[in-house]
Amino acid sequence: MTRALILSAAIAALAFATPANARNTEHNYSVKDAVETGRGNANLLDIPYYFLGQKRPKYSKKIGTWASNRSSSGAFRGDEESCKIAFLSTLIRLQERAKAEGGTAIVDIRSVTRGTKFESATEYRCVAGSMVVHVGLEGTVVK
Repeated sequence: MTRALILSAAIAALAFATPANARNTEHNYSVKDAVETGRGNANLLDIPYYFLGQKRPKYSKKIGTWASNRSSSGAFRGDEESCKIAFLSTLIRLQERAKAEGGTAIVDIRSVTRGTKFESATEYRCVAGSMVVHVGLEGTVVK
């Protein structure tokens, strides 16, 4: 009788179990809004950056193209706020790379998420999950 009771309970639990659906919501947010936050103004380096499609000065030397990916916790914050933090972290990482490589600017920046490139002069793409958000950027360091 005990085995039958355990088996019945297991079958009932499986019948009422719902599949777990991971959330992966893609958002496009304004670069300007993220950069002009207190965090952006206080933490970005003095390396100019230009998203693909923005007017930019001519450069004399292309040093290389690099990608940066950063995540941020989405717990207790909305998607937009978490995405801003991840975006700024990613952009700062690109600026640090440019500085380390002897570059004076980053050009043709685009978002890269899930292997897909998103090109915009004014927006970046962020993927928000249940607990974590992710931003990926790719840019060319120039002199």
